[in-house]
Amino acid sequence: MWCGILFSLGILAFLDTLYNYGEIFRRVNSVVFMLIALGLLVRTSMKMKIRRVEGLIAKVEELEGQVTRLKSEAQKPKEKVY
Repeated sequence: MWCGILFSLGILAFLDTLYNYGEIFRRVNSVVFMLIALGLLVRTSMKMKIRRVEGLIAKVEELEGQVTRLKSEAQKPKEKVY
């Protein structure tokens, strides 16, 4: 979504330079593009952090399963070999 907004703003800025000699985007162009780029950066870093946390949660669940399996194996009575 952010990339689509940034692309459409780029097209509008290009058309503005062709037809209006940059009258519309001259004042706000850099600010708008910086804000959109900042939004992309924040969103990407949040997604990376969320993915890392989800990976850690999956690893914890896997290790908890292994612990319960090992506990159940340790509680079984051992067979005597004669």
